[in-house]
Amino acid sequence: MLLPTNKKVITSPNDHRKYRSLTLKNGLAVLLVEDSQSTEAAASMAVAVGHFDDPVARPGMAHFLEHMLFLGTEKFPEAGEYSAFINQHGGSNNAWTGTEHTNFFYSINAAQFEESLDRFSQFFIAPLFDVALVERERHAIESEFSMKLKDDIRRVYQVQKETVNPAHPFSKFSVGNLETLAGDESDLRAELIAFYKEKYSANKMTLCIVAPNKLDELTKLAKLYFGQIEHRELAVQYPDTPIYLAEQLQSKINIVPLKEQRRIAITFALPALEAFYKHKPLTFISHLLGYEGKGSLLSYLKEQGLANNLSAGGGVNGYNFKDYNISIQLTDRGLNNLKLVIDCAFEYIALIKDHGLEHWRYDERAALLKVAFQYQEQVKALDLASHLSINMHHYDIEDVVYGDYRMDGLNVVETKQLLALMHPSNMRLQLIAPELDTDKQAAWYHSPYQIRPIPLDDLARWSKPNVRPELTLPAANPFIIDHCVARAEKSNAAVPIVVAQEDGYRIWHRKDDEFNVPKGHLYLSLDSAQAAASPRHAALTRLYVEMLLDYLTEFTYQAEVAGLSYNIYPHQGGITLHLTGFTGKQQALLSLVIEKARERNFTQSRFELIKRQILRSWYNHTQAKPISQLFTSLTVTLQKRSFEPARMAEFLEEITLEDLHAHVKSFYEKVHLEGLVYGDWLESEAKVLGIKLDKILSLVTSPSAESSRELIDLTNKGTLLREIPVEHQDSSIIVYYQSDTATPDNMAVLSLLNHTMSSTFFHELRTQRQLGYMVGTGYLPLNRYPGIIFYIQSPSTGPQILLEAIDEFIADFTYAILQITNEQWEATKTGLINQVMEHDSNLKTRSQRYWSSIGNKDFQFNQRELVVAQIATLTRSDLIKFIMNKMRTKHCDRLVLFSTGESHQDQTPLESNNMILDLRAFKLKAEQFDY
Repeated sequence: MLLPTNKKVITSPNDHRKYRSLTLKNGLAVLLVEDSQSTEAAASMAVAVGHFDDPVARPGMAHFLEHMLFLGTEKFPEAGEYSAFINQHGGSNNAWTGTEHTNFFYSINAAQFEESLDRFSQFFIAPLFDVALVERERHAIESEFSMKLKDDIRRVYQVQKETVNPAHPFSKFSVGNLETLAGDESDLRAELIAFYKEKYSANKMTLCIVAPNKLDELTKLAKLYFGQIEHRELAVQYPDTPIYLAEQLQSKINIVPLKEQRRIAITFALPALEAFYKHKPLTFISHLLGYEGKGSLLSYLKEQGLANNLSAGGGVNGYNFKDYNISIQLTDRGLNNLKLVIDCAFEYIALIKDHGLEHWRYDERAALLKVAFQYQEQVKALDLASHLSINMHHYDIEDVVYGDYRMDGLNVVETKQLLALMHPSNMRLQLIAPELDTDKQAAWYHSPYQIRPIPLDDLARWSKPNVRPELTLPAANPFIIDHCVARAEKSNAAVPIVVAQEDGYRIWHRKDDEFNVPKGHLYLSLDSAQAAASPRHAALTRLYVEMLLDYLTEFTYQAEVAGLSYNIYPHQGGITLHLTGFTGKQQALLSLVIEKARERNFTQSRFELIKRQILRSWYNHTQAKPISQLFTSLTVTLQKRSFEPARMAEFLEEITLEDLHAHVKSFYEKVHLEGLVYGDWLESEAKVLGIKLDKILSLVTSPSAESSRELIDLTNKGTLLREIPVEHQDSSIIVYYQSDTATPDNMAVLSLLNHTMSSTFFHELRTQRQLGYMVGTGYLPLNRYPGIIFYIQSPSTGPQILLEAIDEFIADFTYAILQITNEQWEATKTGLINQVMEHDSNLKTRSQRYWSSIGNKDFQFNQRELVVAQIATLTRSDLIKFIMNKMRTKHCDRLVLFSTGESHQDQTPLESNNMILDLRAFKLKAEQFDY
């Protein structure tokens, strides 16, 4: 028997999906979503159990349980079977453990959905918790812990945990490691089973299913597969204790990071926010505090040289608390004048308290959410299922979709209640910067910190702020659109076509006639031979982009608030502007961006600050995860016009404002413009835009051909090795194989090879051999040329053994292919084909696909169809032949990048006579593919 909730889910007028909520007889809350346009299906289970529930003696138990649930059930006992099944049929799966919830989710081809539900539901009905896998999986937890030891976010988070009320569950160490999960395997398994039975119950779970099946059919599937989950009548039970003791407020915490950064978080202790969701008073407050236009808190701090960035509204939250953060990225001057920065923050809060609670201001913010909901863009089934299963824990069921957008009017009482808590007496300061005074070291992550009371005279001054006249509240936003409608005109072409073309520029256009939103995506790429001709040129181009973005912020912020956004980013050939949002005001924003970009009023003070900011970012790259550093080095090694951050930093140190102005002048002397206009733009409008852009360009530039984007050709190079120096306890490795042609058949072979290998590689090298937490394969095209990579970051062993393990896997995989049945082989190919041909879920996804096609010179926009046609013809012997010819020979052409961990220095080093010791010399001499 099913118990319907009889509550209708409020949905967007632009949402074609059908929804049904119900409760199974075992107490499981279910949301069913029928998506007739989807070719994939997804499911997500959110369980009201997180690390707050960990036994005091077993930190990390909820996280450990999440891992163990993937490793076999009574009905499907093989540890890797679930992930292999999902992967084979074109899907993906994952899970995470948070403070109060654990979320399991996956997607798969719709044809195999019922079989996948059978496997997935067994996690919550009859997991095996195989004692033989306990040791292995706690090492996986250790690898995950080890990987983040030098992650500043984790290091700061641990300090937060140590400086709250120790009786509050937030204080618990959340991840777990070998130390917290130590002991006899059978004893730990017994504790795990006890924890599972004490915490996991159908009434604490929410299930969301998204599929093309009819709602009635989904109802039957939910009942059939999830009705057996046990209802243990458990309740969420957390202590009714405050997160902060009185002495922990009105305090300042110094934390020393590993990466160079300077940041202050002004934190106010607020109550839990769920009760406020219908009016969202905190969203309204953040809307005003986070304003970045003229007169704003950030604008003033930037003018005074005190700050570079500000965000309002972040912070941890839970069942009885919300940390509200005003987080400010400080300059050196800001760090030295910290009290002045905080003075200004309290003055702006006072301004909001005294003058900001006006209905028209609230209505502006509400109108933006109303339009966003009205034209809500669809997301992938997997993302939707995961998001809604969590929302079911926080909103009334009718608001499970609408709750994120709902703003029912300014509730002055609620808003004043929260603003009253933004007071120095209810505040903590968290300062993160190098060379601060510290006297403690946080457990687990060893972050140095110090906590001290804030001086009483500072608290008194901040309690009675005197607002300086430079600080003002925002004026009415001219970019807000109360009502807009997508034009009904159909597209004249199935794919983008060229609507404007002359020497030096080309504009593509397609009118959208599927997604029915009054939005557009505009991409403009400016190629210049001066963009990245050398590390110095590349550094100057990056500096120009960051200076431009910084300069534009004040002028364009209100447009961004109103749902019009833009980004400018450098690439191998030049720079790209991507502008998106409601088309009614898009042209106005584009005109504003171009007008201000041409002014280029860069001041010496902002130049120094932005330059220092970029240098800090580049120097901080050496503190990134080893595998992340290797991925950066991969493109740097292979692309002629990509450079190591440290190399660019050497040149940037010496660059002056005059150098920047000279570079900008030379950059624009000869440019090539490539553009795409897609969405609710008419062809006539795109043509007019092309004429305007051509006229603007003709004033400052001469036409040019596209910039070249050369890629190093690894043919006949053998196994090339390059060691990347990384200061980290883990070792890491990337092995990259490159195709020598950019043809659909090679794209098909390498993408199918990756699809066939990925889950087996993960299972064998991560789950079975426990070589590391970051383990995987990937299909990696660079400058159109397809390739495949294998990567591992390992706390347990060095690069020599990692390379041997990868080579052994590749050598043995030919036998694994031979053992695949014809049925499995065809299912694997179908899974990949469905993945490649996945329907674009929204305007943004399609615009990105079109823009990638233009960048890849796929001017017929049919490359994926050509690749899929090749995949359909491939046999197992084709894959085996490719492996034997290209990947199993002793001297196969490939690039191996590696770093040796501090804990593996005593192991046999990975060495070769074919090492890249001088990257610059290597790139100069190497043969290259032109692009």
